[in-house]
Amino acid sequence: MLVYRKIIRVRLKTPENDEDNEQAIALAEELAHRPNRTLEESALYNLLIALIEKYEQEHYPMEQSTPHSMLLHLMEARDLKQADLVQILGSSGVVSEIINGKQKITMAEAKALAEFFNVDSALFL
Repeated sequence: MLVYRKIIRVRLKTPENDEDNEQAIALAEELAHRPNRTLEESALYNLLIALIEKYEQEHYPMEQSTPHSMLLHLMEARDLKQADLVQILGSSGVVSEIINGKQKITMAEAKALAEFFNVDSALFL
């Protein structure tokens, strides 16, 4: 019965602000850890998750990663400079073009970068 009182306070709608969202998250967490959830509680849990996801997608959108942004991120994480990639990609001109977003990473370059960074080559394609 306590869960149902909380539902009335949360109101089943997409949260309008962070406080509403936090209340919905708290209720969803309570339902997630509830042993022997009823079918209604499971349906409510799924609805809350959908509402929370909608709110967070609208208010905290995740930027899509691009091969270029992945390369820059990996370089930053390892404190690498353009010059550090010359021996991997073959020339400073190619490295410069790729770093500046003027040239796409080829399949061969993606494989070389993947081996160097120890990641899947698909990150760069």
